[in-house]
Amino acid sequence: MNEVTYKYLRISGKIEVVVAGKKKLELIASPSSDIPENEVWINSDEMKAAGLSDNSIATVRAARI
Repeated sequence: MNEVTYKYLRISGKIEVVVAGKKKLELIASPSSDIPENEVWINSDEMKAAGLSDNSIATVRAARI
């Protein structure tokens, strides 16, 4: 995910991604300046396993520890 967003959300390694209020994933995140601020890129194999498609709209927040 974008490094500015990573810092703003105070991510410490894991994020929680919720799609349409139904599908919930906990993923390991790493900051990158190559990713736009309003996007989170996820490994395509993990997306397929979770039943998600490209360009899904999701809520992203720091995972609760």
